[in-house]
Amino acid sequence: MAGAGRKKPAGPPSRLWGTLSTIWQEKHWILFRAEYTYLVTALLWLAEIGINVWVIHRVAYTEIDWKAYMDEVEGVINGTYDYTELKGDTGPLVYPAGFVYIFTVLYYVTGHGVNIRLAQYIFAAFYLVTLLLVFRIYHRTQKVPPYVFFFMCCASYRIHSIFVLRLFNDPVAMLLLFGALNLFLDGHWTLGCGIYRQVCRLKTQGSLAVSVKMNVLLFAPGLLFLLLWEFGLLKTLPKLVLCAAIQVLLGLPFLLENPLGYLSRSFDLGRQFLFQWTVNWRFLPEDIFLSRYFHLALLGAHLLTLLLFAVRHWNRSGDSVVALLKDPAQRKEPPQKLTAAHILYAVFTLFTSNFIGICFSRSLHYQFYVWYFHTLPFLLWSGGVRKLAHLLRVLILGLIELSWNTYPSTVYSSAALHVCHLIILLSLWHAPPPSDTETTPQRKRM
Repeated sequence: MAGAGRKKPAGPPSRLWGTLSTIWQEKHWILFRAEYTYLVTALLWLAEIGINVWVIHRVAYTEIDWKAYMDEVEGVINGTYDYTELKGDTGPLVYPAGFVYIFTVLYYVTGHGVNIRLAQYIFAAFYLVTLLLVFRIYHRTQKVPPYVFFFMCCASYRIHSIFVLRLFNDPVAMLLLFGALNLFLDGHWTLGCGIYRQVCRLKTQGSLAVSVKMNVLLFAPGLLFLLLWEFGLLKTLPKLVLCAAIQVLLGLPFLLENPLGYLSRSFDLGRQFLFQWTVNWRFLPEDIFLSRYFHLALLGAHLLTLLLFAVRHWNRSGDSVVALLKDPAQRKEPPQKLTAAHILYAVFTLFTSNFIGICFSRSLHYQFYVWYFHTLPFLLWSGGVRKLAHLLRVLILGLIELSWNTYPSTVYSSAALHVCHLIILLSLWHAPPPSDTETTPQRKRM
């Protein structure tokens, strides 16, 4: 009986308590260790809810393309399927059918496009979901220290403006694109290709073969390389056929009405950009900016850089690039499934493919910033130049943001943007190959 009053020995601490204890002990490293990405990004995401509400209510909305979008889809709703007859305030409809379907839904939800405030909240939701998808990619790569994500979300005026103050179609496309990238990283290649094709339908404004432009097609070379690396030619072909079938199916009502009109407007090969809106080539004379020879030179540099990166960085098979056409089982090094190195390799390939296209784009408009903004931290922290210290990387992010916030663009802002792009590109060229140990947290790494 004497022992009846003794207290029971304490059991092992709960998992939650252990996690909290570890976080408290390592509180000085939370902003620098990639394993705390979820914790830091969760707090930033919650802060972004308040920031977006504040921006919507405190900063004036600026009408640019929203009314034109609504006019264009209203023409389709009224029964016009001839693309040559569809237009808005800013000109003819130049987006493929995926854009029409998505913005038709927004047309009805916002009361025929009249309820701008509701549209702003919808785009704020797009922004928050996009952040979740982006943060998930960064958590899986564990390449970037968490403090950098503050500059990637809360500190960017231009990105908030593009989403909730301008209501461009670019954010919708990026939301779908990052959704597709997450599916690729999870091994759902067929479903991811389907969504990626939908994105191309939403935001294809020209042809990569003629004018180097910033759109989701800039991810296509890297995606094709990954598909061949993962499946070989024979198993890649059905996925490409699926992409083509989705494209034809979505455009069918317009193809049946006027196929040439639909193709010429949706995939305008000769569309010319205005010099007054360029962000990246302001330091050039206007006649050079408009020159077809200049466009062809950019195209050649773009294709050459893609080829060099494909040979040096993207090809991890141990064979020649041509060997990617073989069945993966017949290669020297068959692709590994969803290892840390595999995820890093996939993200590196897709992000560099897009970034190379942006570097050689014949014109960048302000809303195009969203097409590579969320990939910049990964690209900067993936470089192989050790002297590119953390402070310098953050400085580059700041200079890029400043260049995009300078309106109208100047000779100096455009030149600064190209210098930053060149530093990133050279750093990526010297990037070491990813390894499974690269995502292992290191206590003294900053």
